[in-house]
Amino acid sequence: MVFTQRLGSDFFETVQRGVIERLREAGLDAVVTADPEDVAYLTGFFHHPGERPLVVWLEASGRCVLLLPALEREHAESQSAHAELVDYPEFPGVVSPWDVLAERVRPAAVAGFSSVSSSASTPGAAASSSSASARLRVGHSTTISYERLVAATRAFSFATLEPTDVILRSRFIKQPGEVELHREAARITDRMLDAGVRLVRDAVVAGGQMPSEAELAAHVGRIGTGIMYDEHADVVVGSFLAGGLVYSGANSSKPHGLPSSYRLRPGDTFMLSLGCAVGGRFVEGERTFVMGEPTASQIRYHDAIYEAQKRGRETIRAGLECREANELCLDVIRGAGLGEYILHRQGHGIGLGMHEPPWLEAGDATVLEAGMVVSNEPGIYVTGHAGYRISDSMLVTAEGAEPLTSFPRRLDDCLIEL
Repeated sequence: MVFTQRLGSDFFETVQRGVIERLREAGLDAVVTADPEDVAYLTGFFHHPGERPLVVWLEASGRCVLLLPALEREHAESQSAHAELVDYPEFPGVVSPWDVLAERVRPAAVAGFSSVSSSASTPGAAASSSSASARLRVGHSTTISYERLVAATRAFSFATLEPTDVILRSRFIKQPGEVELHREAARITDRMLDAGVRLVRDAVVAGGQMPSEAELAAHVGRIGTGIMYDEHADVVVGSFLAGGLVYSGANSSKPHGLPSSYRLRPGDTFMLSLGCAVGGRFVEGERTFVMGEPTASQIRYHDAIYEAQKRGRETIRAGLECREANELCLDVIRGAGLGEYILHRQGHGIGLGMHEPPWLEAGDATVLEAGMVVSNEPGIYVTGHAGYRISDSMLVTAEGAEPLTSFPRRLDDCLIEL
């Protein structure tokens, strides 16, 4: 059976209903967003973001409008975008794209304002809707650029715009269809990790030169994308399909160091920080390896992150605050006397973005809920030597959390025999 990456119309109806419920709870009449991830989440339309605005307008009454340049209409139709399509000729245009959207939504939005707002749970919102001439309360995504916010404010003269996280909060909890996409992304990520290790081990057996970081990165990326195009229908191309960061030795002591021409050498610590997106839903899986017999220091460092990451797998659960999860995990590293080498939090949310809220960090009190997907990736970074990090993407459940990626984590399984 061929795996299909596209989600059906029932998914988008469910998602839009969920956002609408949050709109009403917040006393908002509509929400507007130009965030490419929000656009994909609400309508199923994935596009290459650029200077031309693509905007979703979702009303509490249920109407969903997708504003897009005319050159993208056929593209959106081919993806069965779940929205009413409104196009504009070009950007910046004789008429602003935002004015085109405002003209389309104004009559219906204002006419339906009284009945929609009066049902909101916010007393002030109900009181303010005594007449159709009152201004609509419209939320906007917090990621909107200043230039676009100014243009939207001018165009929507019938509304008061205010920042809101109603879409972002909805994205926290993954629907069953999204979970299946994450699971498939995890399966492919595990295969990419395996392919990277095999490339290195084959080079050792062949007795030739070791692959470089860049060659390893290119190889695993080809493996990931190849699996999708071989085994999937309707491959969704978003910001990223498959690949990741590959770094070794001292370069790996930079948490986001970029692959270089450096070739692996005996004694090196190296990291495969890989991931992919299936149907636009991300997963990351990271493991740290040692070339040859490990030193006492390498054993100590790897064991510390293994135990910290294990603590994360055991403690992440619904009802736990993100900051509490972070503390439980990183305390293992501090307890091992390696706290000085911690450079980052335990993890972050994963969805349509590889990095998105909530943040498993000391400053985030968000309560974890069943259906969230978060990374569990404690690490330490010893300048001049190497970095050590293990990461799994975790599906939060009522009972705990399930690691979606399953490649072995222990040092014994991450040794390259020379």
